[in-house]
Amino acid sequence: MSTQRSVFGALIALAVTFGAAYIGSRFSVDEWYRALSKPSWNPPNWLFGPVWSLLYLLMAVSVWLVWKEEGFQAAIIPLGIFLLQLVLNAAWSWLFFGLHKMGIAFTEILALWAAILLCIILFWRINPISGILLVPYLLWVTFAAALNFTLWQLNT
Repeated sequence: MSTQRSVFGALIALAVTFGAAYIGSRFSVDEWYRALSKPSWNPPNWLFGPVWSLLYLLMAVSVWLVWKEEGFQAAIIPLGIFLLQLVLNAAWSWLFFGLHKMGIAFTEILALWAAILLCIILFWRINPISGILLVPYLLWVTFAAALNFTLWQLNT
């Protein structure tokens, strides 16, 4: 693969991944969220931006490695699952922060978790490093699901 094609692929991976991040960020902490009862283990709001930025960067590198190894057509299913989890990721922010539907958001984050796990498995088979790069994302979404559930229970 040419260096130019590889760089172009990396830029596309970054654009697609951070495009989903941008969409999700349109629905962020607001007065509604600030007013919620929160558990003692709720992270400070300033932590979410840096954590998510790192996770999106790891996602972009991960998908780029898969594309670089297999190409688009040979990896169509893993890449499709990756796009699905990006859509679910952005949709969670809309459901939770945009619509304030914590119960629906919790159900949706379970689907996101499953899509990430499937993505890890499929990526691992192509390039183990690409699978490993998604593990912190799965761990954070596990934490986010627990927090979503707890917030839902505390505030209904």
